[in-house]
Amino acid sequence: MKKLNIGVIGCGSIAKHRHLPEYAQNENVNIVAVCDPVEERAAEMAAKYGATPYTNYEELLQNEAIDAVSVCTPNYLHAPISIQALKAGKHVLCEKPMATSKEEAEAMIEAAKESGKKLMIAHNQRFVRSHEKARKLIETGEIGKIYSFRTAFGHPGPEGWSADGKDSWFFRKNEAAMGAMGDLGVHKADLIRFLLGEEVVEVGAFVETSAKENTDVDDNATCILKTESGIVGTLAASWSYNGSEDNSTIIYGEKGILRLEDDPNYSLIVQYRNGEVAKYELGAIQSNDEGGQTTSHVIDHFISTILEDKEPPISGEEGMKSLMVILAAFKSAETKQIVSTNELVEKQPTN
Repeated sequence: MKKLNIGVIGCGSIAKHRHLPEYAQNENVNIVAVCDPVEERAAEMAAKYGATPYTNYEELLQNEAIDAVSVCTPNYLHAPISIQALKAGKHVLCEKPMATSKEEAEAMIEAAKESGKKLMIAHNQRFVRSHEKARKLIETGEIGKIYSFRTAFGHPGPEGWSADGKDSWFFRKNEAAMGAMGDLGVHKADLIRFLLGEEVVEVGAFVETSAKENTDVDDNATCILKTESGIVGTLAASWSYNGSEDNSTIIYGEKGILRLEDDPNYSLIVQYRNGEVAKYELGAIQSNDEGGQTTSHVIDHFISTILEDKEPPISGEEGMKSLMVILAAFKSAETKQIVSTNELVEKQPTN
């Protein structure tokens, strides 16, 4: 089988710790090009993986030998680079959030359709084993009708993770468009949609900048979500959880409670209404902390999608539905009203 030639655009932390090592582990891949405007960063990754370094992504996209690219850039570049890559005949794996507006997301989806190339969004939480197991338990009716949920993703902030630390693009609104909600909240919006198998139809939110100095993006948000069948729950996204990361989700059902990534020893605990408890040790969730899950499985799914010519597990359409939850939250915080995700959100979010 012919190996796929891969280019990675953006050589920051997500590329360094996730995309590049996972491509290197995939036997169907050759990493042939890397790109970063910081020449030293591109050169370092190129040397490590035997690739050609670029500082201009447009030049990389002109390389006809490249079959597919990962877009690992600041948020404001996700859409324009993805669209240009698709038009250049490359399959695209784009980091989340896929775009900064509904219009951008729609343009990405259209570019994928017109080019006939794959567009996948890197929502890795769908591939966490506890989440996959919980979805099956919900689908089979193991905990009956779902009544409510709470999901959270919080840590001390991107300065400890980003390649540029406190000077990271994460803190600049013109490059990030959104803060903790774009970084963490969109993960949980996607996860809830995945677990429940339903769309979020209404959002009420408080979105604040309270923990970080010298930034104009949000760092703390609490949202109330309502699904199409009437399930209500909360979503929290924060860069102010100083001490340890919280990446937990709890689902409250008719026959019991699912506790996901809420216990240090068991990644899934089912507390049944009759008093029985089932504990599953399914491996640690992927984390920025040491000892987290070693692979996100995103890369393997992306490569198999291309080689087997099948629909990506998280398509552009799926990515947009999760983005719309976040954009609705920003609009709710701005207007102090409950917002329908079906409403048009054309402009970039504001705090």
